[in-house]
Amino acid sequence: MEAIFQIIVSGLTLGAMYALGSVGLALTYGTMRMFNMAHGVFMAIGAYGAFFAADVLGLPILLALLGGIVLGGVVGALLHLLVVRFMLDTKDFEINILVATAGVGILLQDLLLKLFGAYPFRQPVQIEGTVELGGVVIPVQSLAILFVGFTLISAIAWGLTRTSFGLSIRATAMNRDAARLMGVNATATYLQVLIIAGMLAGAAGVMISSISTLSPDMGTNPAIRAFVICVVAGLGSVGGAGITALALGLIEAAVQYYIGARFGLPLMLALVVIVLVRRPAGLFGREEVVRS
Repeated sequence: MEAIFQIIVSGLTLGAMYALGSVGLALTYGTMRMFNMAHGVFMAIGAYGAFFAADVLGLPILLALLGGIVLGGVVGALLHLLVVRFMLDTKDFEINILVATAGVGILLQDLLLKLFGAYPFRQPVQIEGTVELGGVVIPVQSLAILFVGFTLISAIAWGLTRTSFGLSIRATAMNRDAARLMGVNATATYLQVLIIAGMLAGAAGVMISSISTLSPDMGTNPAIRAFVICVVAGLGSVGGAGITALALGLIEAAVQYYIGARFGLPLMLALVVIVLVRRPAGLFGREEVVRS
């Protein structure tokens, strides 16, 4: 029972971090049909923002965390204002934006390398100590990650379902032209979506770096997992991405405990293949019917 409880805690912690990374990616694709290849670098930028706020400016942990989240949102806004908005109505947008955001990601990662170097840092935005529950020792930081992940994802879910802002996002995702005819400012909606995705990525970066290390390429593996989660859930399914992230976090924790940590990512990739063979649209996705 202690082993099972440990797996559940570890799995939920992983799932909370994966959800923060994948929900923003799913929201971006569901609204704009855009895969942001710089998403992993957004995580690193948020993590370094929190590191700078805490270590250099000496801000309290909570303010440093908020600083990392806000910086992720700022980078998301800049991506829209400087790149995305000029490409929205171009031919082959979905493919072109992949190339453009990949270039942006390389540029930003190189900038982080120039500013902070390649040497990994310890993330100061974390809470030391442990608590014992049911005979299992749990790091307080794991509980903090669960709390932050649950709070942010719940806030996003509430905003998407209970506010006019969320209604405009869902309307734009369904049909941009029809939403415009109903008075929705699609350009502003896209800007808001990228800000939200950037903020979630920034939060994910801070949480991930708090239990690992901080480096310019720290967002690469989490971004791969976020893409995997979005594919398994169904491209554009925000709720599905959150549920899938928690489920895969639990599965990966069990695999790491019983088999070994190195088998976590290969198992996720194998799961993608199985899901795509059985359900090409993903677990929560819907197949699109195109009439010629």
